[in-house]
Amino acid sequence: MRLYYAPGACSLAPHIVLREADRRFDLERVDLKTHRTASGVDFFTINRKGYVPALQLDGPGSPILTEVPAIVQYIADLAQDARLAPPSGTFARYHLQEWLNFIATELHKKFGLLFDRAIPAAVAEHVRGAIGGRLLYLQDALDDRAFLMGETFTVADAYLFVMLQWCPLHGIDLGLYPNLDDYESRIARRPAVQAALAAEGLLEHHRYRRSA
Repeated sequence: MRLYYAPGACSLAPHIVLREADRRFDLERVDLKTHRTASGVDFFTINRKGYVPALQLDGPGSPILTEVPAIVQYIADLAQDARLAPPSGTFARYHLQEWLNFIATELHKKFGLLFDRAIPAAVAEHVRGAIGGRLLYLQDALDDRAFLMGETFTVADAYLFVMLQWCPLHGIDLGLYPNLDDYESRIARRPAVQAALAAEGLLEHHRYRRSA
């Protein structure tokens, strides 16, 4: 498998999951400004949407999967012994999908607005407030559990971890949400997470110093 990624982007979530699942894979970096991969390929020929992640299942010409929720569930199903997702068809699996949809729509999509430098200041402030409201919901959800699904790390936690890395970039202080702050720190210390951060050149970044 080959994961097309950009350092610190949402592709970090499937990168973490691949390492948690102990799968063999290659990484290929994508320049999101030029839409060229590290090997010089036009990324639009790989993913017509033009953004990461994209997971190529085998060699050239093999099927390509895009979108974080789909990719992380696919990887989890390849490594069922790792217990990164409940079995397909169970109520718990639908609950996992509920979390993945929440993260994708209520956090990821809102953060996407903040990454647009042309966004008016008043709109950005409104979006940050909306994200803050969702973080309060997560703060309460994590009051009685170690991870989103209970006491077991799942692919949803990998996705949420990446969203939490984006908070400092946009002036959102995780210290205001103690449960989330502790949760982020614990996940950051996982060996697979450390390995993914190191591979993307992120460990020296100020956001990760406390967990390196």
